[in-house]
Amino acid sequence: MQFTPYLNFNGNCDEAFAFYHQLFGGELLHRSTFAESPGTEDIPEEFRNGIMHIHLQVDHFGLMGSDAPANLFVPAQGLWVSVKADTVEEGQRLFNALAEGGGVTMPFEQTFWSPGFGMVTDRFGTPWMVNVYHE
Repeated sequence: MQFTPYLNFNGNCDEAFAFYHQLFGGELLHRSTFAESPGTEDIPEEFRNGIMHIHLQVDHFGLMGSDAPANLFVPAQGLWVSVKADTVEEGQRLFNALAEGGGVTMPFEQTFWSPGFGMVTDRFGTPWMVNVYHE
């Protein structure tokens, strides 16, 4: 069994996943727009280039997403996407990149359970926890 976060965006899914792909590496397994789907005649012109589905795979970790119609979009709440870093340096790199243009909830620092942990909401509205499990 595997759980895969599925993120919704307000028209900037493509930009967000380009950033996540650059930051985390991995492979974009799928990317399709609403215009590429069948039955596009009912899709408003301004939404046709929105992402219907995208899938980034990094090792055993998957991240998926799509753009939501403006009237249905709700910013992420009540959850955090947790990412494991192998070293404090890697954790700090990930945290700093995610924090750029976003908002820090908890600075990246040593805690009683981790040599490096921090919480941030990136510039796309996705909340992240960066955690170094051990070093």
